[in-house]
Amino acid sequence: MSERSSQSLPPVLAGPILRHTAVNRLTLWLVGSCALTLRLRLYLPESGEPWLDRVLTEKDVTRVRFGASAYLYLIDLETDDALPVNTRIGYDLGVLAETSDSRSSTESWIRDWAPHLCLPDADRPDFTLRERLDRLAHGSCRRPHSTAADGLVRVDESLLEAQGDIAERPALLLMTGDQIYADDVAGPMLRAIHQLIDHLGLYEETLTGSSVSDSKTLRENSDTYFHREKLLPDVRSNEALIERFFGGVRKPVFTTASAHNHLISFSEVMAMYLLVWSPVCWELLQQDQPELNAEDASAYQDQQAAIDEFVAGLPRASRALAHLPTYMIFDDHDVTDDWNLSALWEATTYDHPFSRRIVGNALVAYLLCQGWGNNPDAFEDIMPAIKELAGSAEQGGVLDQTGQDQLIDTLLQFQQWHYTLNTSPKIVVLDTRTRRWRSELNRARPSGLLDWEGLTEFQQDVMGEDAVIVVSPAPMFGVKLIEAIQSVFTFFGKPLVVDAENWMAHRGAASVLLNIFRHSRTPETFVILSGDVHYSFVYDVRLRHRPERPRIWQITSSGIKNEFPHTLMEWLDRLNRWLYAPWSPLNWFTKRRRMRVSPRLPEGRDAGERLWNNAGIGIVELDETGAPTNIRQLNSRSGGTRFLKPERHGPDDHSH
Repeated sequence: MSERSSQSLPPVLAGPILRHTAVNRLTLWLVGSCALTLRLRLYLPESGEPWLDRVLTEKDVTRVRFGASAYLYLIDLETDDALPVNTRIGYDLGVLAETSDSRSSTESWIRDWAPHLCLPDADRPDFTLRERLDRLAHGSCRRPHSTAADGLVRVDESLLEAQGDIAERPALLLMTGDQIYADDVAGPMLRAIHQLIDHLGLYEETLTGSSVSDSKTLRENSDTYFHREKLLPDVRSNEALIERFFGGVRKPVFTTASAHNHLISFSEVMAMYLLVWSPVCWELLQQDQPELNAEDASAYQDQQAAIDEFVAGLPRASRALAHLPTYMIFDDHDVTDDWNLSALWEATTYDHPFSRRIVGNALVAYLLCQGWGNNPDAFEDIMPAIKELAGSAEQGGVLDQTGQDQLIDTLLQFQQWHYTLNTSPKIVVLDTRTRRWRSELNRARPSGLLDWEGLTEFQQDVMGEDAVIVVSPAPMFGVKLIEAIQSVFTFFGKPLVVDAENWMAHRGAASVLLNIFRHSRTPETFVILSGDVHYSFVYDVRLRHRPERPRIWQITSSGIKNEFPHTLMEWLDRLNRWLYAPWSPLNWFTKRRRMRVSPRLPEGRDAGERLWNNAGIGIVELDETGAPTNIRQLNSRSGGTRFLKPERHGPDDHSH
């Protein structure tokens, strides 16, 4: 093993990322290179002395070791006194590195070990707790090797522009899916992942159902770069797995299958998280190219420029994550493309030990790096099994296979990935991936994005509220032409070709969802935040028979670092306007024909254009009733647009 000694590594490898915040609770995520004693200080404006100064105990912080020099920490602090609202709260973390023979006697603080997290002329990061959510940032789909710039850098730019004016800052950041792409990995990124695994001594694992026996052999195999589909034991009998995981199906309309570098081992996924969130880990690596054939070497070089630009922006992206309370939910690429698309997909995938492990490893890593920080209480019963599994590798460096399989079995049945935030307005974050309404007539047909029980819980979560913000990774009200194309491919038995996943694809789920909006006790105001589709749009939605209530806005921002093919997008936008104009008889065949769906037009685009195809971040400003007053999309490089409210219902009204 080539990892450095912990003494020569920086004490903190990634983070802190600011996660759940409330008036009596503060949650931070970070990864260290060794066992650390942590001390937290909180500061109020115009105060030289800390408002809180506490050495954190086992009650305040949970540690999970996942490598010889890799320790994940979740700080979950309950404060004795309420944190003040509507003011800047500075925070600092002191670290003491614990070594085998002694403990460092000198505390170092964020300005020492992560100066890139501090704004200019500041000694530490800070955050605000808003009494009312008046401004939100949201986005999805952050693909490191996209040629687009990183929208999180634009979030940092907005912090610089706001300076001391907290009213100009977003109250929080909602990341609505595909925070990583476990299934679409650039060659240079996979090379960096492997180097980081060796450098930190991340734990190995035994693999079953593959031609490689363990994760170390996987990294050394000649097909590990760009040809991972060859690592299945029998290509003929595992054709369905190749199709699902390694790009066997081409997707000419919506995306190119690029899964030949699909992440497989738990250590690979954990290293990916470190590399997409931290510039520190990149500084530890030697960026040398592996031995490749001419075609793969050309692809590798093409991807290198995009990865280099991504890495250059990481100090600013990580600074944004350190300053804004950040909440996350998975979509398919956090695990694998088309994850749980249909009952047939699930049966094919989970009945094979190799593909089950691929999905399971991504799910364990999601729990540790994303889900846990949203709502730590939901994972109290699972953490003992995770710590036991991590402990099994501390001596030999290899995870216990039985314990790993049992943990994955538990997580595949887990039903608490969704969560709510008791903010004003209330935020309801939906899990549209694991609680699916499976087709009873044809297992190959796309499942509904939430089953009946999940939809019932969603209704209970929103009833009695005046206003709610709903996070649905896939738009509840999408672009009709694209949904129609998906339906056609599904009809001919090819839902995988076009990612046929939308709320209207399953009749039962669509009916229950629309009935929730029509219920007499439903909230007056719904703001639905979505991503997934790699373009941005806004719809005002009203019931035809009762246009005053509820008021519904579908606001989609995608991607943070990804874009739809531009020429194809222009044609789809144009055809959608022609085929689904208000007078079109096609509208009567839609499931939401009882609702009026009016698109907002991006400012600065040609007349009638509805879809905005630039990577970046969405900003939504809300009034005291929770209704949006200003909806913007900030482009990742510069500029952006506002979505303008239609002045009247007419030819531009895309009604259903």
